[in-house]
Amino acid sequence: MKVILNLAWKSLLNRKATALLTVLTVAIAVVLLLGVERIRTQAKESFANTISGTDLIVGGRSGQVNLLLYSVFRIGNATNNIDWKSYQEFSQHPAVKWAIPISLGDSHKGFRVLGTNHNYFEHYRYGSKQPLTFSQGREFNGLFETVIGADVAQTLGYQVGSQIIIAHGISDVGFSRHDNLPFTVVGILAPTGTPVDKTVHVSLEAIEAIHVGWESGANLGHQPSAEQLAQRDFTPKQITAMLVGLKSKIQTFALQRQINDYPQEPLSAIMPGVALHELWGMMSVAEQALMAVSVFVVVAGLLGMLSSLLTSLQERRREMSILRAMGARPQHVFALLVSEASVLTLVGILLGVSVLYLLLALAAPLIASQYGIQIALAGLTAYEWQLLGCVQLAGIVIGFIPALRAYRQSLSDGMTIRL
Repeated sequence: MKVILNLAWKSLLNRKATALLTVLTVAIAVVLLLGVERIRTQAKESFANTISGTDLIVGGRSGQVNLLLYSVFRIGNATNNIDWKSYQEFSQHPAVKWAIPISLGDSHKGFRVLGTNHNYFEHYRYGSKQPLTFSQGREFNGLFETVIGADVAQTLGYQVGSQIIIAHGISDVGFSRHDNLPFTVVGILAPTGTPVDKTVHVSLEAIEAIHVGWESGANLGHQPSAEQLAQRDFTPKQITAMLVGLKSKIQTFALQRQINDYPQEPLSAIMPGVALHELWGMMSVAEQALMAVSVFVVVAGLLGMLSSLLTSLQERRREMSILRAMGARPQHVFALLVSEASVLTLVGILLGVSVLYLLLALAAPLIASQYGIQIALAGLTAYEWQLLGCVQLAGIVIGFIPALRAYRQSLSDGMTIRL
């Protein structure tokens, strides 16, 4: 067998151009196949790791996927807000261990601003129930102090002590900015690999304060100074959503039903895991379509290899006959062709995996900054090994076709000019 493999390798080296094109075709197919699978799984892991230990997410009456997206992933906007009295009532519910209020709607240079209180830094968990930690500074205490995520600090070059201007809404145009009320960065959170890294955190009172003199998103022209605002009481009137942790998981469904049937205002309470499952269900069609495209590319690559081997076989009929004349048995010729297909597929797989990791290393920071998906350069998973095994097996099976044709050739068939 070693002799056959050595002969197959030298034969491929003798046909470098054709072999290289075949290897590149297989490699591209492998890059696409594994790339789609890796991004799909990493996206799910990134989304699942964003929030941990939260039993319920409560917001204005809305679909559970929409509520999950805007409250946790900062995607989209809320359809309705929650009255502060409702938050107070449910945060003091006997079944509730803690509640984190969230107020959204403003931004800073493309990064979302989140209004909250100290419960956020104490109780928010991500990944395997990991708490938020500070790489620099501390929590906000003053009215115009802010804590920023790791990506905000890195992208904009902020440090503790930097001053930032918050804009109304998600745009950063001049007429929507609160220029007269700068915030001072007092803390920078350690990287989490979640939307927290791309968030500017301020107090709920600060959200109320910066909107004094504004109505329906428009500046009415009279804006008090920071010193004047510091003397006022800015207890929130409304918030966007709240994250709830319960004393016992058994009480989840009962409290969810109570919130959904709350008579004072229309509210929705969702379980993050159930909402994520629904989100993946909505995305399953797109996932299947991408995987189908990847499989078709793999099939096209293998068919290209088959075409190459069959074409070369017609040109090598004399070579096969000479091998037979020198004592090679039909099964040796068969094994030679199968070995060539196997080697081409294996080299294509190795090249494809190498290129995939190179592309992931280069694209991971961009994907993380643009979409919040953390791409880990980890080893191949069991499923990815199975995919590669299927590609290798398919390459071997493809090699059977030219091998069978070569096997059936007679000794004299290749010694003549006639094809």
